[in-house]
Amino acid sequence: MITGPRQSGKTTLARSAAPNAAYLSLEDPDTRSFANEDPRGFLGQLGPQTILDEVQRCPLLFSYLQGVVDADPRPGRLLLTGSSQFEMLDSITQSLAGRASLLTLLPFSLGELRAGGRSVPTIENLLHEGLFPRIHDRAIPASDWLQDYVATYVERDVRQILRIQDLAAFQRFLALCAGRIGQLVNIASLAADAGITRVTADAWLSVMEASYLVFRVPPWLSNPSKRLIKTPKLYFCDPGLASWLVGIRQPGHLMAHPLRGPLFENWVMTELLKARLHHGLRPALHFLRNKGGNEVDAFIETAPHTGHAVEIKSGSTIASDFFDGLDFWRQNLSGIEIQPWLIYGGDTRQDRDRGTVLPWTALGALLDGIAGTDGVAASGSPKGR
Repeated sequence: MITGPRQSGKTTLARSAAPNAAYLSLEDPDTRSFANEDPRGFLGQLGPQTILDEVQRCPLLFSYLQGVVDADPRPGRLLLTGSSQFEMLDSITQSLAGRASLLTLLPFSLGELRAGGRSVPTIENLLHEGLFPRIHDRAIPASDWLQDYVATYVERDVRQILRIQDLAAFQRFLALCAGRIGQLVNIASLAADAGITRVTADAWLSVMEASYLVFRVPPWLSNPSKRLIKTPKLYFCDPGLASWLVGIRQPGHLMAHPLRGPLFENWVMTELLKARLHHGLRPALHFLRNKGGNEVDAFIETAPHTGHAVEIKSGSTIASDFFDGLDFWRQNLSGIEIQPWLIYGGDTRQDRDRGTVLPWTALGALLDGIAGTDGVAASGSPKGR
């Protein structure tokens, strides 16, 4: 089962991994009608290996897939893709528990772009264009593609699930979320600014997360159960989408934009997330913060009592206070050995006593460590893509 946002490359990956498999898309009205009206007949005519694309469009199928898989349990006979967690994960938990392997596929990483000869020249280009495959594969102007993406996928999918009537309010809510990336999630404030109720804002944000538009990063606490009730931070799964939603239409707009820093932080957080998810690992992504304001942007626990602390700065010049949060947590996070990193917008690597400094173009050393691989995670690429 391959899940992820719309247009992240799920179908391409499935068809590449199984080039001889039959392909059926549940987006096709006739195929979806057949599957809904006669699920047993639909599944009964499947070949020796089949790709079922966008299966969230027909959640009824999951109840019948269990019998099909049990009758012929050969691994890889069915490859499913889908872009909404709500219907799929609930159905998989109930019907396909222990029978399905899950992979979450996000848009390209910077390493993948380079491997494909599509590297971006500047931070501003990267944050403006984002990393959705089609923008780079087809050389489509990012603003044009993202505008259509929001209209054809984001608004359609989320409105379909929530039956949203006031499109203007939802568009305003999207922009407000994009303007608060890297901040603690304040549902009450979001709701007030969008002119909706807190209950509505909570529901909209949950569906955006389930549709792989945004993700939340919880604080790290030694007690895992307490992490679930503490306030998380909000990020978008693609920095280009967030940039478009706040009105950035050209790379040059990012030179002095007030959200340049948060957008750069957002991009690094997605690279960390991809390095984990694309290798079948739990996200394990947190941040460090105490009441005194001592903070580190990212913390990834890679083994018991061991973790990577990452400070993220978009500036191209290193200041000594960039390391203050790293210094504090190395001294005060008891029982855990921390490897400190500083990711910045410059172009020089430095191995300092206070931490390893990596330019934005050289995240590979960090990504290898948090993914537990040797040279593969620098691309953040799932095998086969």
